[in-house]
Amino acid sequence: MKIKGIGASNGIAIAEVFKIEELPVEITTSTDDVEKEIKSYENARNVVLEKLNKTKELATNDEHKAIFDAHMGFVLDPVAIETINNKIKDEKISAEYAIKTFYNEFAAIFENMDDEYMRERAADIKDVLKKLLYVINGIEEPDLLSIDKEVIIVAEDLSPSQTVQLNKKYVKGFVTNIGGPTSHTAIMARSLGIPSVVGTNTIMNNVKNGDTVALNGAKGEVIVNPNDEELNQYKVLQGEYEDYLRRIKELKGKESKTNDGHHVELAANIGTPKDLDAVLDNDSEAVGLFRSEFLYMDNDHWPTEEEQFAAYKEVVERMNGKRVVIRTLDIGGDKTLKYFKFPEEMNPFLGYRAIRFCLQNPDIFKTQLRALVRASEFGKVAIMFPMITNVKEFLEAKAVFNEAYDEVKAKYPNVKDKDQIEVGLMMETPAAAILSDKFAEHADFVSIGTNDLIQYSMAADRMNENISYLYQPLNPSILRLVKHVIDGAHKHGKWAGMCGEMAGDKRAVPLLVGLGLDEFSMSASNVLPTRELVNKLSYSEMKELANKAVELSTEAEVLELLNKSM
Repeated sequence: MKIKGIGASNGIAIAEVFKIEELPVEITTSTDDVEKEIKSYENARNVVLEKLNKTKELATNDEHKAIFDAHMGFVLDPVAIETINNKIKDEKISAEYAIKTFYNEFAAIFENMDDEYMRERAADIKDVLKKLLYVINGIEEPDLLSIDKEVIIVAEDLSPSQTVQLNKKYVKGFVTNIGGPTSHTAIMARSLGIPSVVGTNTIMNNVKNGDTVALNGAKGEVIVNPNDEELNQYKVLQGEYEDYLRRIKELKGKESKTNDGHHVELAANIGTPKDLDAVLDNDSEAVGLFRSEFLYMDNDHWPTEEEQFAAYKEVVERMNGKRVVIRTLDIGGDKTLKYFKFPEEMNPFLGYRAIRFCLQNPDIFKTQLRALVRASEFGKVAIMFPMITNVKEFLEAKAVFNEAYDEVKAKYPNVKDKDQIEVGLMMETPAAAILSDKFAEHADFVSIGTNDLIQYSMAADRMNENISYLYQPLNPSILRLVKHVIDGAHKHGKWAGMCGEMAGDKRAVPLLVGLGLDEFSMSASNVLPTRELVNKLSYSEMKELANKAVELSTEAEVLELLNKSM
């Protein structure tokens, strides 16, 4: 039986099933003993924190440790503690019911976000919820450290704390019913080199302990009890993948250039400073997108200049002279804060968010810009404004930057000269894309945010399954917009980058090279595979290919052209 899912971590694995069943949790609703429930909640917090600290000690790098720090933050969140205690007192409900209600509501906020990375954080919140409920109910989680034979784990979902326990010697892969490629579990699986397929929906109903499973982490394919022919095919694939890994490792330290000498920059996207381990391990040439909103969303107050400076300085120093493009606060829409209430809006994605919020709150904006300018003393900082729609907005934002720079320079004379700090914008609205040449008169660079640019251009929410067919990165209309942005930047001698998912899409890369894109910013794990692809391409041939693609009528025609040409 073949089951399709989402490939979360590349690799081929063949082994017996080790199935983790979901353990039932009994939840009583009301209580007559409020003090007992409050103490029960306090005890659960303490036990979970102790377990998280012990699990954190198993983590092998800072990125993994940061995940458990975040989980401990969810447990210790003062808003959570106060709200849950008040629910118990005011509503006379049990600790577990109050905990479940709060954390499910909290997770729902993230589940409704448009940004996939932020949406996957709901799984972390639910993991904390489950741990608290298990403690109150006296339930022990399965001990994965005791596994002593080669297996593929099958589960409804795996938490990061379970994933970090996986011994690669014995755990050859895992398959889950739910989850996505940007979940912390998937991120950890990739860094640990454990093949995985997530989001199958049905795997738990179709396997039992002792079954044999073959999985392809690249294709998102799982075969339950494969026949001899299928087993042999997978063993061949396994050998080919091991050869591929050896080739990829040899690309570290090599240039990202086509076979006729055209160089492009392959950068990585990060969400926190802890993501840098993967960036450096995969030989990324820059950070093309540092999402700064984690500083705001993981806090219970507006982050101070010093708090922000410390985070930016850490990233800039560790990148050791390579460019770090930091996106200024992109809040609002689906990204909310615990300590600030955004106004109710009919369409928050097209409302009071990102640069619009920052320009109307100059003190908050300037605090961030001051911290960014200070970080320039320690490396190569570039500043990028999100959700810009017209030139006036960009000039207003740049004026605030100039004010912040002058204030900082007077106090910290060792910061870089102003002309050494690049200031640019994300091209994520059609209005900005159409005027790219006008923006390039004032900006040092542009970076195409394809995730939003595509959905705004196609008038289609990419998270709406009913119309997801309209989300077409390779539609000729999108390719023409991308070409227009790149040409507009080049007209004024400015570089053009891309930091959306399209930048790491192996189908799109040949066309983007041909269109003249200078910088590709993607998941760190895609950098070396993309370098291998770029090295095989001919820039002159890709220019011809791209020129043909923009003259076609449908995405299907573009895909057909690629299939025939590559």
